[in-house]
Amino acid sequence: MVTGTLHDALDRIAAHGRDTAVDFPSESTSISLGELADSAQAMARSLAGMGVGPGSRVGIFSQNAPEFLQTLFAVTRTGAAACPLPLPTAAWDLAGHAHRLARIASVAGIRQVVVSSRFRGLASRFDGAMSNVAFVCAGDLLAGVTPPGQLPVVEPTDLAIVQFTSGSTAAPKGVQLTHANALAGIEAISEGIDLGRDGDGGGSWLPLFHDMGLFATLSAIMRNVPMTVWSPTSFVKDPARWLRQFLASGATISPAPNFGYDQLVAAVSPQEAASLDMRHWRIAFNGAEPIALASVERFLEHFSPAGFAPEAMFPVYGMAEATLAVAFPPLGRPPVSVWVDRERLANAGLVQQVPRGHPQARAVVGVGRPVRGVELRIASPDAGKVSADDQQVGEIEIRGDSVTPGYLLAEGSDDDTFTPDGWLRTGDLGFRLGDEVFVTGRIKEMIIVRGANFYPEDVEGIARDIPGVFKRRCVAVVGRGGDGDGDGAELITLLAETSLDDPAARDRLAADLRAQVTGTLGLSDLAVRLLPPSSLPRTSSGKFQRLVVGERTWQPST
Repeated sequence: MVTGTLHDALDRIAAHGRDTAVDFPSESTSISLGELADSAQAMARSLAGMGVGPGSRVGIFSQNAPEFLQTLFAVTRTGAAACPLPLPTAAWDLAGHAHRLARIASVAGIRQVVVSSRFRGLASRFDGAMSNVAFVCAGDLLAGVTPPGQLPVVEPTDLAIVQFTSGSTAAPKGVQLTHANALAGIEAISEGIDLGRDGDGGGSWLPLFHDMGLFATLSAIMRNVPMTVWSPTSFVKDPARWLRQFLASGATISPAPNFGYDQLVAAVSPQEAASLDMRHWRIAFNGAEPIALASVERFLEHFSPAGFAPEAMFPVYGMAEATLAVAFPPLGRPPVSVWVDRERLANAGLVQQVPRGHPQARAVVGVGRPVRGVELRIASPDAGKVSADDQQVGEIEIRGDSVTPGYLLAEGSDDDTFTPDGWLRTGDLGFRLGDEVFVTGRIKEMIIVRGANFYPEDVEGIARDIPGVFKRRCVAVVGRGGDGDGDGAELITLLAETSLDDPAARDRLAADLRAQVTGTLGLSDLAVRLLPPSSLPRTSSGKFQRLVVGERTWQPST
């Protein structure tokens, strides 16, 4: 069991694994664990000389690069908490991004933001929106004269990291994680996959400011396992090239959201897939968004000629509030799923298993059982009572060593996240069958039309595979019929990206989408909006933002 603080744990690992490296191919650089520990200590002294210390919260604004990790460990050494900040996803939205960062800084009381050398110029453009924040270049902290003096003693119960939500639909809130929380979460991840076997290596393209990318990397560091961290852009621009680089690196473990596996199938031809050697890929984490059985089965079939083992596909359930890991499947088991009656699941909250070919069949992928140190229960989302029936859908609640003690919230915000007896309400719906946990969706994203409940995943799962939908990208929300101005009857709206330009082809696609979805789900009507590629908003980790989509005014295409 790892104890103490994050930086103490790094020092212990670096003492006998100084040469173990974290490589950053997209930056053409790397840093050894020995260099990371030494440079973080020097940077911490520079930060302390600027007045950073216990009670401070310091932002990190960096791409996937050594400077991110150096700053993280430097900040925690001073007794302050590190606040990873999201990077802008589009050049046209810099003003909006600066506003979002300013809101985060206000909630967290951030007075200093450490910026990587690459983003020094970009950060200077945020001065107007963040006039009360000092931007400090990581390179300057390392190059400056290190002030003498002792750094403070940091306790395991002190705050280490504050992981903020995007704040795109509401005031941002920060998930507070103590050193003890973080180390417990890292231990749960490491134990759950037996991290540190001979030949193990990690590889990730997820951003370090996102919890899945951050704690995947920290888990490798704390087990003295080599880690390779690409930029998210390297994957998004060319998934096939990233896959070849990942396999060539010798890495055995990698995390990705469900859509990442869809993109790999789309980018790699069957002929190229057959030429690859994927036998050493031991763990392919699949999490951070709902897991689609169709995506899993498609990936396994596509890459079976390359030797990718079904048991390497690792569907998981996690969240920042639990220092990432909540439930993992057992090692060596292929993915499991159940087919349930879609209508009874959505409207009665009951799990009635049906054959795969049943007209109302919906697949739900199992995510295993709670990881070490985490307890999980299913509660009624209405009455708040714990469900005694394994086959009853309810809100997932958790508690444990890795679970946050609470949020940093904007002044005046209410926090009803915790139950009176100390369980964290996740906002996720799910059920249990025996020891297996199944996640069915988000409470806030449930679509209610004329008193009937629909999971958006059900609508999207039908629409994704219809020819003409660009890269299977679509989102279902509640909307209005009629002319699209909000005066029509309430119904489900499906927004789908397409690269089709021909009006007749677009009309056929819209008709196909409406017919397939209404026919399968028994809807009387469906509004369809066709959008250009890359129009649907995503989070910093690449997930579609259904709530943002629902709040926007979209011009009707049909």
